[in-house]
Amino acid sequence: MHVVHLETGRNLYGGAQQVLYLLAGLDAAGVRNTLVCPPDSAIRRAADNAGVNVHTIPMAGDLDVGFSRRFGQWLAVHKPDLLHVHSRRGADMWGGLAARRAGVPAMLSRRVDNPEVPLLGRIKYRMYQRVVAISNDIEMQLRTAGVPDSKLRLVHSAVDAAACQPDWTREQFRTAFDLQGDELAIICVAQLITRKGQQFLLDAWPSVLGTCPQARLILFGQGAEEARLLDQVRQAGLSESVRFAGFRADIRSFLGHADLLVHPALREGLGICLLEAQAAGLPVVATRAGGIPEAVAEGVSGVLVPPQDSPALAAAITAVLSDPDERARLGAGGRAHVAQDFSVPSMVSGNLKVYEALLSQVHH
Repeated sequence: MHVVHLETGRNLYGGAQQVLYLLAGLDAAGVRNTLVCPPDSAIRRAADNAGVNVHTIPMAGDLDVGFSRRFGQWLAVHKPDLLHVHSRRGADMWGGLAARRAGVPAMLSRRVDNPEVPLLGRIKYRMYQRVVAISNDIEMQLRTAGVPDSKLRLVHSAVDAAACQPDWTREQFRTAFDLQGDELAIICVAQLITRKGQQFLLDAWPSVLGTCPQARLILFGQGAEEARLLDQVRQAGLSESVRFAGFRADIRSFLGHADLLVHPALREGLGICLLEAQAAGLPVVATRAGGIPEAVAEGVSGVLVPPQDSPALAAAITAVLSDPDERARLGAGGRAHVAQDFSVPSMVSGNLKVYEALLSQVHH
């Protein structure tokens, strides 16, 4: 079986990391894989280092209509058994069209819960024989968008729990982020964009400090909202307790040394950072949005609050910070939850079953 994987994202965010996990697992199962990606992408560099067969095609985004022609010609020459499209950024529309032109069966993994343009969504999903959702919430959205149950499949994303254990020492972590004495590290790992909800976390932060003055918030990520969030911190006089640490590709090297992960998202497909934090033994406070209630076992590995509710967010954070035993209990619960429901072998097996069933149907 030869499977071509299309991933057009520039950065090695959660979805691209899932593709790397999948490629390694499929290779171990004897599946031949080719990754198609932009030449200047982070996944290209990571895949090259991992020995993956990579083919690069320039991709300029959603409006790059010519990509379907260029990619379709390549597919027609190489004739893989299956195309698996992993990302948006034009890949979902133009990749499906390229596969149709080349006569190659195709499936799409839907990883985000952004609303679709109704007409474009209907056109796009018709081009795929299978559409895989990474959470029940996304599966429901796809059904609402008109994707028939005969095409829909659910395969949860995964994390490599062993890779989430820190290789930094605790002292290295605390020195790197200037944590003093009894200060507690509360981290938020997400792109700095509106739907990740950091503005509501900052609204809640003065209340957290009122109860836990030793709390220190570290925001990891980059994005269009960074300047506005920095201004929010300055205007609220929070600069002493809030730090912006940028995007860190090595975050799993020290994630487990933090005291709490907070994820205040307004929308979320599933939340890889939530899975990685739990695998590292971190308790979680997050919103009850999108696929988050699947990622976080409420009361077992974390506390969930309504989205955009800063008082509830503050109350949950302070309750967890004030109780070391509860933090330890939730951390242990997170490790067990991820091991049971979000392992890489399970994700690989789930996708492989979709491939085999689809190809069996195509050949008959």
